[in-house]
Amino acid sequence: MKASQINAEIIDLENGRIPCLPLSLYVKQAVEHYLSQLCDHDAFDLHSMVINEVEKPLLETALKHAGYNQTKAAKVLGLSRSTLRKKLDQHGIS
Repeated sequence: MKASQINAEIIDLENGRIPCLPLSLYVKQAVEHYLSQLCDHDAFDLHSMVINEVEKPLLETALKHAGYNQTKAAKVLGLSRSTLRKKLDQHGIS
């Protein structure tokens, strides 16, 4: 999909115009960039790598948004509190 095909909303932050693109487009561009940097090397365990790279900042941001209340953060994420705690431990987030 080309950028010209994206129907993005425009957010006006203090008179600046910033396109609001779907998160999936950012992920796609990042993965394409990563793969292009491999040159002749094979990609290995790409799914796991991307999930780990995305999940930690997702958890951190949700926690911050919820005022570091794990119950609220779990609700924002659509997870049970115990699953959230398990994931926080996996990523070394306290």
